[in-house]
Amino acid sequence: MFRFQEPAYLYLLLLLPILAILFFYSIYKRRKAIKEFGDPDLIADLMPTVSAFRPSFKFWVLFACIGFFSILLARPQFGTKLETVEKQGIEVMIALDISNSMLAQDVSPSRLAKSKLLISKLVDELHNDKVGLILFAGDAFTQLPITNDFVSAKMFLSSISPNLIERQGTSIGKAVDLATRSFTSQEGVGRTIILITDGEDHEPGALEAVKRAVDAGIQVNVMGVGSPDGAPIPVTERNGSEYRKDNEGNVVVTKLNEEMAQEIAKAGNGLYVRVDNTNAAQKAITSEINKLTKTNIESKVYKEYDEQFNVIAWVIFLLLITELLIINKRNPLFKNLNKLFK
Repeated sequence: MFRFQEPAYLYLLLLLPILAILFFYSIYKRRKAIKEFGDPDLIADLMPTVSAFRPSFKFWVLFACIGFFSILLARPQFGTKLETVEKQGIEVMIALDISNSMLAQDVSPSRLAKSKLLISKLVDELHNDKVGLILFAGDAFTQLPITNDFVSAKMFLSSISPNLIERQGTSIGKAVDLATRSFTSQEGVGRTIILITDGEDHEPGALEAVKRAVDAGIQVNVMGVGSPDGAPIPVTERNGSEYRKDNEGNVVVTKLNEEMAQEIAKAGNGLYVRVDNTNAAQKAITSEINKLTKTNIESKVYKEYDEQFNVIAWVIFLLLITELLIINKRNPLFKNLNKLFK
């Protein structure tokens, strides 16, 4: 991939045709003056040290320098560059519940939509940290391995829906175990799992998984999404007029299991906060994870474009040296070489 960072400087290249025209016009005027003075061949014999080639060669060298200098100012960039950087940070794994109950709209616009917006804002606060994303319902899978590529982290959010997992339910234990295994092997780094769920219809094993995470030095925070009073579950994410019903034809109402969420947060030495229609939950979690120990985290950073100015700078330098070394007149000490410049 190639581009110019400052393409406006390329307009300087428009000077080149003007310079070329002026140069050829000066040659025309000089030859015309010589013809008016006398026979050109006779005049050439009277001036043996005058070279017709050298001034033209010096001009075209400077002409090329101006062109390359215009390109240099435009900052040509090409390819990619991989850098290893160290920053003070922590590692955060976000586990998001995408079960059907997360489509309930007791939090505006829905539990799932609010959660995705919440994650986006959380990622914005993780400047020098690493973040990963796990999605779970009856099963759990890694949507994004732990990384400092926050652009990718936010990009994946738009495609998240309950359809990504066929088996429904709320297997918090599987999500926590997967998150625990997803951190890097670097020692001394503050680590936390942020569990975003409504806790509805959860499967057993959650507290045991949280204890295993704590034993590994990982804090577990919980963000409860929804309301204890509950709300019906829309049939689809974009349809709020038809709701899911049980086998008896009754509308299913999903409620936030706040008691379970608080137990998990307590067992995980973390914070429980309920998500509402304000930013209070996001601020509370951000404040909590900022308490974790930050240490040097090595990250591989891809720079999409690598500067190529050094190559052009060397070309300009060599051209200028060449121009300086060539004199306008022939050197009588090098008669054999002079023949090459006649």
